[in-house]
Amino acid sequence: MSLEFRVADRADAGQIAALVNSAYRPTTQDAGWTHEAHLVAGDRITAEQVLSLFDQQSAILLLCAAAKIVACVHVQGDQPGTAYIGMLATDPKRQAQGLGKQMLRHAEAYATAHFAAMTLNMTVLSSRPELLAFYERRGYALTGEIKEYPLSAEIGRPLAPDIHLLALVKTPPKTLASGL
Repeated sequence: MSLEFRVADRADAGQIAALVNSAYRPTTQDAGWTHEAHLVAGDRITAEQVLSLFDQQSAILLLCAAAKIVACVHVQGDQPGTAYIGMLATDPKRQAQGLGKQMLRHAEAYATAHFAAMTLNMTVLSSRPELLAFYERRGYALTGEIKEYPLSAEIGRPLAPDIHLLALVKTPPKTLASGL
């Protein structure tokens, strides 16, 4: 089955929320390697929260197999020359097939082309060493900045008191945007 990249629209919000929640906070039998259900309780995102991400300085990129969304990522233009990449999610049944790597490369190219990003930022839960290693293998580096878990963002409740967000940064190659 062929895969196609596209930019999400508001009609995709429910499918995006379902995909993200299944990737981040699945039931035990549906868990892929990227889940954090043992670290954080509750939904990762609602359809209403997805809808709030649609603005001029933001895009949700999708990878689709026919009409089904199999992976997504959010790209936010922050300050001039900077973009934030987050909410990278792959259908747990399709994990370990390279889709997450493809989505991340696509997000980086999109950020470079559409937001003139020379710096890419993201955060990872401190209790996720395997995920941190995934991003480090793709050129991201810890900045040393540690942030409190954003309880007010309503993206779940940590199950342990020592969970924080670690900030990462990457400077993409100047030729990255040519991939779009």
